[in-house]
Order: sequence, then structure tokens, then C-alpha cells
Amino acid sequence: MNKHNLRAWAMFPAILLTGLLATPIGAPAEVQDSEQVSKLLSDTRTMAFQLKEDAAAMEAFTRMNVSWQSHAAAINQIRDHVNALSRQVAKLKEARGGAAPWQQTAIDRINPFLDELGGYTAAVIEHINSDPKHTLADYKDYLEANADYSSDLAAMIGDFVDYGRTKQRLERLSTKLEVGAAGKKP
Repeated sequence: MNKHNLRAWAMFPAILLTGLLATPIGAPAEVQDSEQVSKLLSDTRTMAFQLKEDAAAMEAFTRMNVSWQSHAAAINQIRDHVNALSRQVAKLKEARGGAAPWQQTAIDRINPFLDELGGYTAAVIEHINSDPKHTLADYKDYLEANADYSSDLAAMIGDFVDYGRTKQRLERLSTKLEVGAAGKKP
């Protein structure tokens, strides 16, 4: 082995150590967004916006002369939306393991809204079934809460979907402009 090769081999541990020190210990590997989860979130957003519209329409019934049969039909439709969203969230939870951290956060934040919506929807149904002839302040409060929670849920899911799309766009532009990974130095 000549002196040049010996020197190169002697430098190898120093170069390797420099590379290890440049990489933060415990730094998580960048997890790619799951296309499946993005699609499920987009579908969930559509479902949540439909629920929001129906809940707002039903809440408006309290300011109109609408029959209790119309109230019953509307709350049954809302119940169906909440149940469909629950099935959709089950699909999201199944896909959660392969999701990016921001997608996992989105999945985790949906359930509390659904739990509240389910409770208020059940309370409205119970009221209609037990005493449909009387309008109670609680009933109006339940409808208002359903409208508020469904609106907040739709907005939150919409924000996450928009975030994902914006993140993808930024990554595509970063690649196109050859400036390195989005938000990182080249």
C-alpha cells in the first residue's frame, strides 16, 4: 500500500465521524404523505361539508314554521351523515400507521368532534321521539351545537386538506427549482 492510499484510509474514520455528527442523532426520517390518507381526508372533507350544510339548515328550522316530520327527516339525515363519517374515520384509523405526522394529527382531531355530534344528534332524536309537540330551549341548543360542531369539523378537515395540497405544491416547486427539500437548506 503506498503512502497516498494509506493517508486516504487514515482519513476515512474522520470523514465517517464528520458525516455522523452532521446528522442529528434521533432525527426522524422524513415520512412521505400517504396518498391513501390524503384521498380519505379529501373524501372526509366532502362528507363533513354536507353534514355542515344539513345541520345549518336544520338549525334554521327553529326560526321557521316547519313540521316535526320535517325535523325528524332532517335529523335522520344528519344521523346518517354522522354514521357515514364514523365509518370513514375507521378507514382513516386503519391507514394511520402509514400516514405522515400531520395526517395522523388530522385523524386524531376528528374523533372528538364526531363524539360531540353523535351525542347532540342522539339528544335531538330523543327529544323528537319523546315530545315532538313542544319546543324546548334544550332542543334549540342541541341543534345549534350540531351546527357549530359540524361547521368546526368541516373547517378543520378542510384546513388539513388544504395544508396537504399546499405542502405537495411546495415540494413540487422545490424540486422544480432545485432548491432542496421544502424548508431545508440545499
